[in-house]
Amino acid sequence: MKLTVSQAQLAHGLGLVSRAVSPRSTLPVLGNILIATDEGRLRLSATNLELGITCWIGAQIEEEGSVTIPARIFGDLITTLPGDKVNLALTTRTQTLNIRSGTSNFDIKGIEASEFPPMPVPDLSTGVELNVADFKEMIQQVSFAASTDEARPVLQGVQLEINENQISLAATDGFRISVRSAELSSAVANPVKVIIPAHSLSELARIAVNGSETVTMVVPPDRGQAIFHLKDAELVTQLIEGNFPDYRAIIPRSFKTRTVISTAEFLKACRQAEIIAREGNYVIRLKMQPQEGGPGALEFTTQSEETGSGEVVVDANIEGPELLIAFNVRFLSEVLEVIGSPNTILETNQNNTPGLISPVGDETYKHVIMPMHLG
Repeated sequence: MKLTVSQAQLAHGLGLVSRAVSPRSTLPVLGNILIATDEGRLRLSATNLELGITCWIGAQIEEEGSVTIPARIFGDLITTLPGDKVNLALTTRTQTLNIRSGTSNFDIKGIEASEFPPMPVPDLSTGVELNVADFKEMIQQVSFAASTDEARPVLQGVQLEINENQISLAATDGFRISVRSAELSSAVANPVKVIIPAHSLSELARIAVNGSETVTMVVPPDRGQAIFHLKDAELVTQLIEGNFPDYRAIIPRSFKTRTVISTAEFLKACRQAEIIAREGNYVIRLKMQPQEGGPGALEFTTQSEETGSGEVVVDANIEGPELLIAFNVRFLSEVLEVIGSPNTILETNQNNTPGLISPVGDETYKHVIMPMHLG
């Protein structure tokens, strides 16, 4: 292998794939990045056997070849090189990669590429095309609600469903549920229903930088994997086996009190209240106070025995009876951060039943949040 590549492009590519490198593994090759020539381009791949990321960058290739190089050493070295161009040359007999740039010259010992786990090659003709910008927004609006508890692996995933021209993503940790739906540009022949690790989708959102392009999702039959193919990158993830909760049965159908409030004001009040609430299990109380003939008021109160107490009042349009209900303020802030509309709806029934948060004028996003004990 002998080639010349842009230092900036190589550093960027290594930054994309390095998140899939296994930090602790009994297999040394999983701590390495695969570097291979591939039809006139340079291919970089990393995997921890659950998540794999590949990217392709332009290169001037003199000799074909491949090798795996320790990810951390290679990544740290490339980011500090002085020149615009990097020359890579592999001595096959010793599996040593020579790296030359400007006045810098390094030799790094690698492991044979044949020891690297094979990455699946997707059949793109069977895939579903998704708009990158829309799909990234869908991921960001649901993935934060997935559980981080390893004892409940199904809840660490996001359920992705496609029926005809409808796609939906749903995530829950048992205390909240985020659901986002959208229309596809064309209907699919076969329905899809899989559970994808939330962290894998978050990585996809990170590497899919060009919002104008499409991402093709392929779910090979009987492989337990999903592959997301972009123009210059590809992500493969293991799927989660199990039954996802029937979240549709949990979403309340009707409400007694409806509060419409500025999203920015709602988020600002939550952030202020959280300064006190984080010392007391993140509990804040919301008091919906409707007023006849004018805007009502939403009162945020919080207290901590160690820190003190606080109160914030925000104007809101409130319909229905007055209600006092408690929520986890951190959960409220996280959903408000992903709502793109100027105003937000909070619908509630009683202080011991779930609330529903949704953007004004957007039926595609719903977020259910369980109340906390008022105490």
